[in-house]
Amino acid sequence: MQNSNPTEQRRPRGFAAMSPEKKREIAGMGGRAAHASGRAHQFSSEEARAAGKKRHQRPDTTA
Repeated sequence: MQNSNPTEQRRPRGFAAMSPEKKREIAGMGGRAAHASGRAHQFSSEEARAAGKKRHQRPDTTA
């Protein structure tokens, strides 16, 4: 049963309780696994250039 005392603070759980270094380590393992299995996307120079160009365009405000 859950404690209903509103003054008692809840402790962070899961990733919220981890140090930034530990989170980075776990994320890196996932990235390496995705690349090793061939599921990760790798941008070509052209794709990266197009994405950067699209990101820095002004939004269309005529809608």
